[in-house]
Amino acid sequence: MGSQRVVVHVDDVGMCHGANVAFAELSRSGAVSAGSVMVPCPWSSEVLEWAAAESSLDLGVHLTLNAEQEHYRWAPVSSPPAGAGLVDDRGLMWRRVAQVREHAHPDAVEEEWRAQIDRALSFGVDVTHLDAHMGSSLAPEFCSRYVALGVEYDIPVLITSKLAAYGPNKHLAGVSEEVFAEFVTAARAAGMPVFDRVLETDFGRAPGVEPDYPSMLSQTTDDLVYCAFHPCRPGPGEIEVIEADQHHVRTDEYRIFSDTDWLGFLADSPAEIIGMRELRDGWRASRS
Repeated sequence: MGSQRVVVHVDDVGMCHGANVAFAELSRSGAVSAGSVMVPCPWSSEVLEWAAAESSLDLGVHLTLNAEQEHYRWAPVSSPPAGAGLVDDRGLMWRRVAQVREHAHPDAVEEEWRAQIDRALSFGVDVTHLDAHMGSSLAPEFCSRYVALGVEYDIPVLITSKLAAYGPNKHLAGVSEEVFAEFVTAARAAGMPVFDRVLETDFGRAPGVEPDYPSMLSQTTDDLVYCAFHPCRPGPGEIEVIEADQHHVRTDEYRIFSDTDWLGFLADSPAEIIGMRELRDGWRASRS
């Protein structure tokens, strides 16, 4: 094995049943190495029960402040007071990260994150990491609390050495590297693993255009890489309706990662495929 380590990660677990099935099936086959659950979503309890019963499922919490779909929406897990700024005029989470940054009070954001983590822990899940739906936790209004919460819960957070290396950074327009560096410094001071690169699913890919995930990974030379992928098993009336224009992106990933060619690529890769539990346990051992 080379020195490169890669986490093949499933984002948006809990969003729907198909996302849960994809995470569980692909984890068991070795096609992915970790995932994270959106606790406010309607299907989160299913995968939380699975992960509590099956310790081999490497599951973190995908800290969620947005409900970005047009009609498939969710509300906070906490009970935010009026004026907390976590919800729109319908009582649902904002659709865009920019709206969260504009309206949400950092105290309310932290309280919501705690509620999401605590709910996952209450199911008996061995939470392996914290990461950010749509990158919202890395916004400068909230990121210091994100890192501090990871230290308090003894659970590492996903952060990159540079914001430019964090694939889902398109929702964080205007955030400078100088500002972001403060949060990276805090994570490093706590001894957390800091990733060199976060790759992301290409949601702009047109139907019928076959993605090349082996090339994506092979062209990445960074030492510690996190793949923020979004596979979902197809199911009539589910993801096909939730994301009418983009569902093929998620279901194509499920098909590709279910194929033996993908498992063969991972087996032959010079990179070491690791989970987040391994990184968490190493970090905890270094702190004890």
